[in-house]
Amino acid sequence: MSENINDHANDAGSETVSFGYENVSPEEKTRRVGEVFTSVAKKYDIMNDAMSIGMHRGWKDRFVKRVKPQPGESILDMAGGTGDIAFRMADRGANITVADINQDMLDVGAERAMERAESAETGSLVFTCQNAEEVSFASGSFDAYTIVFGIRNVTYKVKALAEAYRVLRPGGRFYCMEFSTTEWSGFKEVYDVYSDLLLPRMGQMIAGDADSYRYLVESIRKFPKMAEFENMIRAAGFTNTKVESILGGAVAIHSGWKI
Repeated sequence: MSENINDHANDAGSETVSFGYENVSPEEKTRRVGEVFTSVAKKYDIMNDAMSIGMHRGWKDRFVKRVKPQPGESILDMAGGTGDIAFRMADRGANITVADINQDMLDVGAERAMERAESAETGSLVFTCQNAEEVSFASGSFDAYTIVFGIRNVTYKVKALAEAYRVLRPGGRFYCMEFSTTEWSGFKEVYDVYSDLLLPRMGQMIAGDADSYRYLVESIRKFPKMAEFENMIRAAGFTNTKVESILGGAVAIHSGWKI
């Protein structure tokens, strides 16, 4: 049985879930993921630049173009912590609720929001601590739901997808960008060596934390492949699902609609 199928069994309610390459209790995973992001919160955006050689900025611009935020609409940006995606969407006039399970990440985002020069055309920003598996908002509250580089850290992804579907209005759209497994031969081998050897060292040098970035690499390896995750999105009720591959699938943009 594949690791990904095992992950689906975990989502169905087994007693252990994966934390990187370890199997731990759901409570332990939630606690340890929280510790990871508390540790890296203040250096998170700097590390994103270092890890991706700045490419994450272009990926995020591309993602927001796909979302097409509209002035006045309400968007839930889950796992949006430091605000990178939220700021881009607010600049287009949308009203953004930035949600994250980690308060330290939200604090960094709120500090960045205070430093931004707002204009009359900029949409509103609200920061709130939320668990993606059980958000506090009423059903049908949002026009769009976004989650970027966050769903692989959720303990029960099926629950998070069900909540995304629930809080969207009919006609609402779901967009997720996540790391995946590249299908480019040659590049895959180079990417694996880079991930295993260099990323933890960068984490130690820049954020003073090699272990958190070692976990992030492992969490990417354990995440379902593109087609499999698209099936999970469809199983949650979304229609017209699509996958857009970047770097052969090293990064993927998933989308779907609530009809």
